[in-house]
Amino acid sequence: MRRVVIVVMLTIAGLIPLLRYHPSATATSGAAPAAAPASPAGQGSGGGQVVNGSTVDTEFGPYQVQVTFSGTKITDVRIITEPGDRRSRRIASNAEPTLKEEALRAQSAKIDSVSGATITSEAYVQSLQAAIDARG
Repeated sequence: MRRVVIVVMLTIAGLIPLLRYHPSATATSGAAPAAAPASPAGQGSGGGQVVNGSTVDTEFGPYQVQVTFSGTKITDVRIITEPGDRRSRRIASNAEPTLKEEALRAQSAKIDSVSGATITSEAYVQSLQAAIDARG
């Protein structure tokens, strides 16, 4: 009887992670995140050129940034597409100021990841680089 209780408890403990797992609808099959091409968005209100980076699909959902250039200088970067779930949005909103500051300081996509927001940071960098490349 004692063994039966132990086996049942271990079985339940092993099934709980499987029951809690919710695969993302945009999850990729182990490959690098897919990125849609970047597109120019036009002129900003301050006369700067605005370019949308590519949409980068991650296991949590899509990310896309919009970059404003004044001449050759990056003057603004903001996330315009992010996953819809609350957790991913919270992570993105917490990481965005740091990522923006780093991008403005570096004037490139060669920036460090934000701790605790690695996937968001990587998608931000990919979309930022695509916008820089699309601008020429």
